[in-house]
Amino acid sequence: MPFDRLNDLRLFQDAAQLGSFSAAGRKHGLSPAAASACILRMEDALRVRLFERTTRKLRLTESGETYLAYCRQALDLLEEGEHRLQQAQRELSGLIRLSAPSDLGRNRLLECLDGFAAEYPGVHFSLALNDTPANLIGDDIDLAIRYGQPADSSLVARQLAASRRVVCAAPSLLERMGAPVHPQDLAQLPTLTLTTGLGPMNEWRYRERGEHKTLRLERARQSNDGEVLRRWAIQGHGFAYKSQLDIAADLAAGRLATVLDDYFTEPAPLHLLFPGHRLQPARIRRLIDYLLDHFTR
Repeated sequence: MPFDRLNDLRLFQDAAQLGSFSAAGRKHGLSPAAASACILRMEDALRVRLFERTTRKLRLTESGETYLAYCRQALDLLEEGEHRLQQAQRELSGLIRLSAPSDLGRNRLLECLDGFAAEYPGVHFSLALNDTPANLIGDDIDLAIRYGQPADSSLVARQLAASRRVVCAAPSLLERMGAPVHPQDLAQLPTLTLTTGLGPMNEWRYRERGEHKTLRLERARQSNDGEVLRRWAIQGHGFAYKSQLDIAADLAAGRLATVLDDYFTEPAPLHLLFPGHRLQPARIRRLIDYLLDHFTR
């Protein structure tokens, strides 16, 4: 339809209510001629006469009455929609679906979400804790938190925190078995490895004399839950390959200690991921800012 629907519909409604093209035009900042031209443009596009025009009176035709009823409904719905959006901006509410690694999710993330919920009680969370990378589109996830660089280039990645992967163990295990002096020594020691939907993560990358190398562990205690691996490590069941950020509190408290730090230097920054093509509601934009601020601090 060749006319500007929204503005012309409002002009049409005001002309019908005020009984004058001139009065409706003044309300919209238009001259009488411009207002009349708008109505003519509508009538040409609709191929009906909307008004009966006389020198004394302007009144709607039967077609104009019919069209006015629909115009009012459309404009009322638009106004209600605008009001709802503005209200949502003022009072954030609704569901946010998140995916995060199990260890980080149970510990640091829960505290962060509790703080956000205290500020915005109308926002609710659906939190999926899984160490297998989430499919944001297929799984209908709004935000995902993951270590390392995202493989999907369609996602926006915002770094939450710098981190690297380290090999750690309980002091009790180190006293009992001694600390390894080379990554290959781990092949003969009890180790703990993560399994995901992509398979076991039993290849630990390290660097020696400037070259990247891989240690493949054939015999290890396994779990699909990173939090379980952390607890097993604290209990002295084996050496674990963990993000330094996940075990920061354990290192500070002396529950765990790192080994082979000169070899295991692979960075694993923590990223916040979300679809780049999706228009984010206000509640999600606010949570993104909140998470960035929380993890930076």
